[in-house]
Amino acid sequence: MLNFIWLFRRERTQQNSKRLKKKRKRLARFSITLLFVALGLVTFLTLGFQAEKAKALEITDNVMRSSWRGTSFPVENFQRYSSAYGYRLNPDGSAGWGFHRGIDIAAPAGSYIRSWSNGEVVEVANYRLCGTKLVIKSGEWQHIYCHMKGRAANSPQGRYLNDPESGLQIWEGQYIRAGIRIGRVGTTGRTTGPHLHWALKYDNTYVDPGLVLQAMYRQQN
Repeated sequence: MLNFIWLFRRERTQQNSKRLKKKRKRLARFSITLLFVALGLVTFLTLGFQAEKAKALEITDNVMRSSWRGTSFPVENFQRYSSAYGYRLNPDGSAGWGFHRGIDIAAPAGSYIRSWSNGEVVEVANYRLCGTKLVIKSGEWQHIYCHMKGRAANSPQGRYLNDPESGLQIWEGQYIRAGIRIGRVGTTGRTTGPHLHWALKYDNTYVDPGLVLQAMYRQQN
């Protein structure tokens, strides 16, 4: 009887040992697979970042060489630049950093916003963060305006910026000339005060608007 119990325990111990070895092998294979996936992801992100950085540098070089005559500063009653392009602490006071893909231009609420360049209005929309938003396309460039007064609205004629007090009606599909008033500075979306968030894209890549404004200023003086 004692021999039988001993043999039973020995058999059970061997079975448990085999199961444990199988689990360890599976875990090792999973860990190796996970490691290769992580390395592949890091490589992909690194290459993607390098490609984006190279493209941004090429665009920056083009910005400095281009002619900016005929463009317009986007805000009347300019007060100051309240936030630059690039990484910054979250403006709402929450912990952490975020990448700011434009510049913030402070001006009194209700100050008029002007189109930076000739182009077609391709978007009028309402967003939780950007607030009332207008996008104008000028060739390969897109200029983006956020936190505007009023709201995007629909009518049988199409989508437009509804800000009755401005005396303006800006429609999707409308052609706008540089320097024309397109709206007013407001506080729609997530803001800490009245300002225009102004962003620029070239060939679908964000560009520092500060560099463009510097180039504009040098050519006008």
